[in-house]
Amino acid sequence: MDPRELVRASKFLSLVLRHRPEVANVTLDASGWVEVDALLDGCRAAGRPLTRAELAEVVARNDKRRFAFSADGRRIRAQQGHTVEVDLDLPARTPPEVLYHGTVERFLAAILAEGLRPMRRHHVHLSPDEATALRVGTRRGEPVVLTVDAARMHADGYEFRMSGNGVWLVAGVPPRYLDLRPVP
Repeated sequence: MDPRELVRASKFLSLVLRHRPEVANVTLDASGWVEVDALLDGCRAAGRPLTRAELAEVVARNDKRRFAFSADGRRIRAQQGHTVEVDLDLPARTPPEVLYHGTVERFLAAILAEGLRPMRRHHVHLSPDEATALRVGTRRGEPVVLTVDAARMHADGYEFRMSGNGVWLVAGVPPRYLDLRPVP
């Protein structure tokens, strides 16, 4: 699969598996899973045909590891970032002392005043390292990296979960746990 087609397929799968499953006429179960065969049939019907091998390639080559197959390989889901109602059934975990969030300058004043909110998603996404947060922030313009005092948040009773691709999830981050990191 050429790189451009890989990106197009990944974006379509993100749309279907995170936001609008009806585009491919599929239904996600309560945990966000859909049968691979149903997804492939739905992609074909939506004019975005994929073979099983191409689907496996998209999952394997996605740089953010956005998708995962079930242990038996019969189902697939997005790792996080859903706007549709799903429960990923991820256990609460103790986070590292510090986590990071990449954003852009134009959102900074609101974030520092109101904290990080999930917006249309179910959780705020936090990165385990500055480099990842920097890449996330770069997608929308000149990046800004915020440091999150995850240890203090956890001690104060906030629950953290980690998706299968290493993204940390939390319901929100109040401003008192945020610090602005200079971007190198």
